[in-house]
Amino acid sequence: MALDLFSPVKLGGIALKNRMVMAPLTRNRAGAGGVPQALNVTYYAQRASAGLIISEATPISAMAHGYPALPGIYTDEQVAGWKKVTDAVHAEGGKIVLQLWHVGRISHPSLLPNDAQPVAPSAITPNGKAFTYQGLVDYVQPRALDVSELPGIVADYVHATKSAISAGFDGVEIHAANGYLLDQFLRDGTNKREDHYGGNIENRTRLLLEVTKAVVTVAGADKVGIRISPVNPFNDMKDSNPQALFNYVVDVLNQFNLAYLHVVEGGIHGGGIADPFDFSALRKHCQSPYIANLAYDKARGNAVIASGHADAVAYGVPFIANPDLVKRFSTNAALNEADSSTFYGGTEHGYTDYPFLGA
Repeated sequence: MALDLFSPVKLGGIALKNRMVMAPLTRNRAGAGGVPQALNVTYYAQRASAGLIISEATPISAMAHGYPALPGIYTDEQVAGWKKVTDAVHAEGGKIVLQLWHVGRISHPSLLPNDAQPVAPSAITPNGKAFTYQGLVDYVQPRALDVSELPGIVADYVHATKSAISAGFDGVEIHAANGYLLDQFLRDGTNKREDHYGGNIENRTRLLLEVTKAVVTVAGADKVGIRISPVNPFNDMKDSNPQALFNYVVDVLNQFNLAYLHVVEGGIHGGGIADPFDFSALRKHCQSPYIANLAYDKARGNAVIASGHADAVAYGVPFIANPDLVKRFSTNAALNEADSSTFYGGTEHGYTDYPFLGA
């Protein structure tokens, strides 16, 4: 029998009832102190029919923040807030992993402790505007991290992973995509370092491997996924040879036997035109289960699973507007239209009030 979106699958140690993954979706609706609140519990529980929910990107430390009203995963209060989310998802028969996030240079002093300067591999100011509590403002020049600071970054990932386990998550996903800190180290448009964390591909991959090794040691490899975006230009990102870089990244990640590799197959967020890239070739390097992500519909999702290109498919905007997306796909029902004006920040409107089938 041919596999499709509705076939069960195991991603490492995480058993999924179907292959429809809810992609990580920043919604800027956490409570005070970055603590998930009742509204967030409702939102995630509504979408628990997904085979797997990947949480919104979640800062691993106070210095990892880059946007207003984000939930964190580094204080006891945040852990307690997330525990209510995971309990609610599990009560509905769902699985949920937490996405570990450090934004690096995509931040602003007003979002950081003591108006700190954002950090990055190199002191290169991104083009664009920071989204702050005061509105859109110009990005500032980040401070290049000293080599002596990198073990502390790794330690923050370890602490966040332990916190995620305490909060009841089924695993964690390391966010190494979309122009944030680990992606900034990987790509040579943002990494101009001259030490052993910069220069050649092996050096630029070093921090990701150190983080992965540390997170795997805490959580177990079969509970850890990684997200990459080889050619996404979002957040002013570029690399001179993305195919060679990310083929290498996947080759060296194979040593960990990770739960999955989650790949953004192109550009998102209107960040410009993505460079050409052979994702089929990348897939051949990957020995872990593979989650494909980017503007998939039901037909394309079924096709890439049937062909073996992907083991699961991540859906973003469709899950925002359709908490029962799995049922709608399985019955060929019409989809709710997403209201993009309510994506970021706000109330339950455009968050928990999208109708279910038959409502």
